[in-house]
Amino acid sequence: MVAIEVPEVEYTDYTNRQLIAIPLAILAVALVILGGWYLATGAPADLGVEFTGGAELRLSASETSDLEMGTPEARAALEDPNTFSIEPSSIQYAPGDETYIVTFRPEDLPEGAGSGDFGDIAGEAEAAGFAVTGEDIVSASFGSGVQTQALGGVVIAFLGMSVLVFAMFRTFVPSIAVVISAFSDIVIPVAVMNLLGIEMTLGTVAALLMIIGYSVDSDILLNNSVLRRTGGFYESVQRAMRTGVTMTITSIAAMIVMTIVAWVFGIDLLRDIGVILAVGLCADLMNTYLLNVSLLRWYSFEGVSR
Repeated sequence: MVAIEVPEVEYTDYTNRQLIAIPLAILAVALVILGGWYLATGAPADLGVEFTGGAELRLSASETSDLEMGTPEARAALEDPNTFSIEPSSIQYAPGDETYIVTFRPEDLPEGAGSGDFGDIAGEAEAAGFAVTGEDIVSASFGSGVQTQALGGVVIAFLGMSVLVFAMFRTFVPSIAVVISAFSDIVIPVAVMNLLGIEMTLGTVAALLMIIGYSVDSDILLNNSVLRRTGGFYESVQRAMRTGVTMTITSIAAMIVMTIVAWVFGIDLLRDIGVILAVGLCADLMNTYLLNVSLLRWYSFEGVSR
């Protein structure tokens, strides 16, 4: 097993303003992206069919076709603009079932699709060499309800984490440092999702919930080491970094490997989750050891009332 060598950071060479400037600048850019997206689309991110409603076709290889599921040729056939008369919103491969899941937005569906009639879409898939194994339609009202529940779950998880953190430390500055870091760890990946064209789905919401857990883990490790230290401030920070950075870098490496493998095999959901977690963990490294450390140092050395 190869040990990760965590370099010693000379925090004394930088002021608190210098340490906090980078994470706050990146957070500000992320908030601008989300704000612009909301003004343009009415949502802070592109929403998937689960949240907006729409149609979903499950396709396998036709018995009379030479197409093999999961190959570049099969995906190219689905992405060909001449295959469907309306453009799919997403195409995902499910390797376990050897099927493709093709989704269409509700505003693009032909009349009558709401009653289960997909019009010419199913016929167009069959003409391209696929067999339709499943058809499903999510109404806009149902999708809106799922959206409220899923995003509400993220908000409740974040608020619950905040209450727990304040109950643990019972002091404002160390507690708010954890909360701000966790907030930034969520906002930055969502902004990156918009830039990369990754939709907000139930799977990506689960990834955001995982980021909350990762973020709180590393921040609490740092705060505990500093607030309950037996040595000096910088010694306590370096001790926390040796454990925290090792854990986070290991997780980032695992997410990168998962993303690459999922991309090679065309598993879009796992690829998206891997990207979101990798970005969130990188943001967590920055926020924990720049933003959080600067707030803790200010709290420890500036005589803030405890």
